[in-house]
Amino acid sequence: MDIAPATARAELTFRDASEDDVPVLVRLVESAYRGDASRAGWTTEADILQGQRTDADGVREVLAATSGRVLVAELDGAPVACCQLEHRGRAAYFGMFAVKPELQGAGLGKMIIAEAERTAREEWGASEMQMTVISVRQELVAWYERRGYRRTGELTPFPYGDERFGIPQRDDLAFELLVKEL
Repeated sequence: MDIAPATARAELTFRDASEDDVPVLVRLVESAYRGDASRAGWTTEADILQGQRTDADGVREVLAATSGRVLVAELDGAPVACCQLEHRGRAAYFGMFAVKPELQGAGLGKMIIAEAERTAREEWGASEMQMTVISVRQELVAWYERRGYRRTGELTPFPYGDERFGIPQRDDLAFELLVKEL
């Protein structure tokens, strides 16, 4: 599905997620990263991680955090993307970013990240956005670099053995911190 015709009919809208959104958010995140359905988009992690990306408890934990929020992007009233924002002093953390696989590659992700950056800057006064990306995801890291993020070289080990984060298919996974001045 091409986003351009969709946005001609309906404007992309943003709202904060609520408890009622938990099942939709779990499905959205899972569909963007895991299993065969994720292969319809380019953000799949199916070749490096099996199992779940998140679950209802994990999403509820993010929603319950008083220092953050989950933004939901909708087209025609239907959730098509989401992201987590967490206020961390002068910085904001960007995570749980997912776009429906069939809408990936059409510019929607750029709009979501721009709204997240605007929100962090204007509502929290954040001067820096931070995120972590699995370091072997070169195509994804390059996408963020084109949006102004820079690699820090700061790595955090992947939580091997904790299936809440998935079942690794390789032994060289780590999270790398990316940052962007806002």
